[in-house]
Amino acid sequence: MKKFSIVFLCLIVFQISQAQDRVITTGVPFLLVAADARSAGMADQGVATAPDAYSQQYNPAKYAFALDGQGASVSYTPYLTDLVNDISLGQVTYYKRFGADGRSAFAGSLRYFGLGEIELRQNFDDPPNVVKPNELAVDGSYALQLSEVFSMAVGARYIRSNLRIPDATGDAKPASSFAVDIAGYYQSEEVAYSDFNGRWRAGFNFQNLGPKIKYDAAGTDDNANFLPAQMRLGGGFDFIFDEYNKVSLGIEFDKLLVPSPQTPDPAVDTNGDGDFDDDEDITDLEQRARNNEEYRSIGWVSGIFKSFNDAQDGFSEELKEFTYSVGAEYLYQDSFAFRLGYFNESPEKGARKFFSLGAGFKYNIVKVDVSYLFSASQVKNPLENTLRFSLTFNFGEKFDQY
Repeated sequence: MKKFSIVFLCLIVFQISQAQDRVITTGVPFLLVAADARSAGMADQGVATAPDAYSQQYNPAKYAFALDGQGASVSYTPYLTDLVNDISLGQVTYYKRFGADGRSAFAGSLRYFGLGEIELRQNFDDPPNVVKPNELAVDGSYALQLSEVFSMAVGARYIRSNLRIPDATGDAKPASSFAVDIAGYYQSEEVAYSDFNGRWRAGFNFQNLGPKIKYDAAGTDDNANFLPAQMRLGGGFDFIFDEYNKVSLGIEFDKLLVPSPQTPDPAVDTNGDGDFDDDEDITDLEQRARNNEEYRSIGWVSGIFKSFNDAQDGFSEELKEFTYSVGAEYLYQDSFAFRLGYFNESPEKGARKFFSLGAGFKYNIVKVDVSYLFSASQVKNPLENTLRFSLTFNFGEKFDQY
């Protein structure tokens, strides 16, 4: 067997160790991983950055303001490189502007997360049965300019998770679900200031809104997992110093639209005899089972609304469920880019903290982007010390709205 079993064990241990801090966990978390190197170089920002071919994952409304009539991209992200070499995330995307003055745009993408190979043996000397767990998402979106400075988009997503390992019962069908996105993007006209020109940007995206994903075909919805529904809010400003030099600054806030896990009630010694062995007593294990059952019985729609006011410590804990990132991008002649970013998550909600840097080079219709991540947390980041690569092709009619 390859190292996958070690990786799986590490993930289990990590989640157990964080359980007392009410970390929110979901199914198909690969949907939250930044799949392209440009956004990764700015600490996973993308909801309010300048439009590009990768906007499908962050804010498809940006496509209505893309500079090029068409674009296609390919991205590759190695995953858990310190442990294995065969886990990775790949994505291909295509978009096209159309209609009067290019006010509309559609886009599609395929995201594939491969978890390497597992060699299964009943006995040590048996020939191996090699399985390849994987997950994928197929997206489509439509964007429309509602004014000269604002656009909105809707997106749809089919999600398939093939993680179950075949057993004697043969019940190893992939789990599947679907989700929708609702996004908006604002981009101001270029404004002249005393020493430079500037442009304001803002965006939002409510993404991955959809039914829970159920891995047990014979089970009920109460045994299903929430999708990583998320709210993205962001803003930014472009400092346009001259036709050669531009600096973009941005900030983004993200929050999972998933209910917060609740700490189980303490055990109850009903008859007060000092132990919990009587039938009428309620043990810690029983309280935890009840707590689990109540949490899993929450529907995905009600879960979205509950996610804003269900934290046990009140408003202070709700604020801790927001992550934030700040990023900067320097562009020279729209041909060379250098990027920096910082991402922060509360220690009680996952403790992800990291710095990122990236670079990009454009020649004619081809653009290459790379990024690198430095963890700033004691918690190991699965993308630490990882180079991410993206390749973009821009072609078609040129637009001067940006």
